[in-house]
Amino acid sequence: YAVTRLQQAPDEDLLLYLLQLVQALKYESFDEISEAYKRSSQSMTKIPEDSLTSSDRKTESSEEDLLESKNMDLSTFLIHRACDNLKLANYFYWYLLTECEDHNMGKQDNKVRSMYLYVMKMFLQALKTGPPDWQARSNFLTRQDNFIEKLVKLMKHVARESGNRKRKTDRLQALLADPESHRINFSNFEPFPLPLDPSVMVKSIVPEKASLFKSALMPARLTFVTTDNREYVTIFKHGDDLRQDQLILQIIILMDKLLRAENLDLKLTPYRVLATSTKHGFVQYIDSLPVAEVLATEGSIQAFFRKNHPCETGPYGIAPDIMDTYVRSCAGYCVITYLLGVGDRHLDNLMLTTSGKLFHIDFGYILGRDPKPLPPPMKLSKEMVEGMGGVQSEHYHEFRKQCYTAFLHLRRHASLILNLFSLMTDASVPDIALEPDKAVKKVQDKLRLDLSDEEAVHYLQNLLDMSVTAVMAALVEQLHKFAQYWRK
Repeated sequence: YAVTRLQQAPDEDLLLYLLQLVQALKYESFDEISEAYKRSSQSMTKIPEDSLTSSDRKTESSEEDLLESKNMDLSTFLIHRACDNLKLANYFYWYLLTECEDHNMGKQDNKVRSMYLYVMKMFLQALKTGPPDWQARSNFLTRQDNFIEKLVKLMKHVARESGNRKRKTDRLQALLADPESHRINFSNFEPFPLPLDPSVMVKSIVPEKASLFKSALMPARLTFVTTDNREYVTIFKHGDDLRQDQLILQIIILMDKLLRAENLDLKLTPYRVLATSTKHGFVQYIDSLPVAEVLATEGSIQAFFRKNHPCETGPYGIAPDIMDTYVRSCAGYCVITYLLGVGDRHLDNLMLTTSGKLFHIDFGYILGRDPKPLPPPMKLSKEMVEGMGGVQSEHYHEFRKQCYTAFLHLRRHASLILNLFSLMTDASVPDIALEPDKAVKKVQDKLRLDLSDEEAVHYLQNLLDMSVTAVMAALVEQLHKFAQYWRK
């Protein structure tokens, strides 16, 4: 029944839930998937591939029959839809690949891994023996895989380089510029869809723009050039499992779509994250500065906005649309980080763009986990409130109104959000794996579905008051600790 319903979903909706649908394969019959794999292998040996024209191939894969099938299992359905759409094929491949990795776990996990390997083989087989556009997708995936493998080798090479970050950066640039290194010319290769965003065709990396970030693992900032000669900046992290960040960003993208459908644009920045393995992956780079840096260089958030978008008649001498964007984004992220229980917030992982957008990065602590004691219920710092003009300002009151509206809208979609979390309980996401049976309950408790809309608004008002008292007054010991939370 579920697959029959999914068949009616457009590709855009499937993309939103694909991460969870790949996890849902764990609840399918492994024996049936194994049998389907054996059948598909036999059918491939019976028909020589080159004896088929593309129109025969279309019939052979009996596309129409598949769609009409009422008993289609989830794996067959996902394979079929992924073959037919480049974006779905791209993400389906990479989501499957991380599940196919050897996690050195128990017997049951080996069974799960074998099932994912069967699904992967059937998917790749379907692409290779399908019509020309399916075969082109197969070719793209092979090239992506080869590229990532070479990039990982290059990153390992850079990590082994002795010396400081400057020396390692020089080495990174030299290796990217050398057409002979790692048997691939990084500065000029045959175009393929970028795994992080397959709607973007990339043809090269700009060596001289490559750099390494200061953090312990020194992720690389890589600037790709697209086939229409635009630049697409990414961060490639090696030695990091990005699956938790990938999940949180997927949920933020979903929440953004749900809010927009209610005509509420909270100016969120749902940047892309893709784990290309359990040890590496891509993050989309957004041109922005940490709030800590903004305060160090400009003194305040408002001074930063005034410098970039001055307006004599605007509030605080700032262009009105910039202030509006800032207030909306603060509200959106306050509610979302509250619902997802995002922890370890400080002014270095709170980012600000010149257009007024505030957004969070680094989701290493979720579902209430936090390395610091007594985290405030809502992640609202003193500097954020001052950026709005203080607690008495019109903008701060607008911020609160946007918070209530967003909270009420997301509560109405609680079943979808909670169902997506429930499908992730067996995923290898660290903060879910700690207490998988409690993950859904933690989000459900934050939504307060036991309250009416009016009561829910009062509840949120109290949470905001507590958090604001915490950052603005900090008189009582506990409140003082809340304020300390924002200082490293």
